Amino acid sequence: NGGEPGARWACSKGESVKHKRKAGLQNAQSLAHVLSHHIQVPARPSLQELKLKDEECERLSKVREQLEQELEELTASLFEEAHKMVREANTKQAASEKQLREARGKIDMLQAEVTALKTLVITSTPASPNRDLHPQLQSPSRAVFRKGHGRNKSTSSTVVDSILFAEFQAWKESPTLNKSCSFLERIYLEYVGPCLDFTKHELSELVQAAVEQNTLTIEPVASQALKCALSGLSRTCKHRIKLGDSGNYYYISPSCRARITAVCNFFTYIRYIQQGLVRQDAELMYWEIMRLRREMALAKLGFYPSEM
Repeated sequence: NGGEPGARWACSKGESVKHKRKAGLQNAQSLAHVLSHHIQVPARPSLQELKLKDEECERLSKVREQLEQELEELTASLFEEAHKMVREANTKQAASEKQLREARGKIDMLQAEVTALKTLVITSTPASPNRDLHPQLQSPSRAVFRKGHGRNKSTSSTVVDSILFAEFQAWKESPTLNKSCSFLERIYLEYVGPCLDFTKHELSELVQAAVEQNTLTIEPVASQALKCALSGLSRTCKHRIKLGDSGNYYYISPSCRARITAVCNFFTYIRYIQQGLVRQDAELMYWEIMRLRREMALAKLGFYPSEM
């Protein structure tokens, strides 16, 4: 019996330990339960959500690429437009300079033509007829040259060729530039054709066509020894011609220039008649045409002012 109290104490101590363990376990479970209500563990994203996000990223990436491409195209377009504007400005400047050069080359001719027009619109009267009204684009020096070959203005020393005058009168009734009429056919055969018949036949035909169409331009240039485009001979060329709107220029010798100018003067005068700008009687017009025909004949034979 002496050992029973010790056994009871040991038993009591063991139960106390068990009780404490059980209480601690219960407390831990309670704490875990409480924490589980306050701490939310994020759920794992589903495959559908990941797919949607991938699609959104891909869409945004395509939008970005499209915007970058549009930006590049816009930048390139702006640069191209700027270059185009510069090219157009340079082209316009070159065209303006070219027109200025051509205009300067035409100044003398136009001034002479204005003077001729002012003279031609004066109506001649029987009391004071003017037998030589049309200087026709001639400089004063050329007028001096012409005076040496001029006909006697006295009516007693001039005889009208009845055939030529009849052809002119028939043409004057209905002025035309069609060379099939007898008046112009004769002049083409005897004067225009020979005067514009140069060594370079192909270019000669182009020159004649430009004269007929009133599209030939003659402009002065600095004197230089070159091969004449029409005769093929090396000469001191002081002028060049351009046919129509072509950009080609042809340097010509003084003799070729004199021949072309003589034909141009004739065509200019008959155009004035056709347009009703010449207010003279038929005989005065006839003699002016005779003078122009003589100028073509002289130019063809090589007679021209040295300053040409």
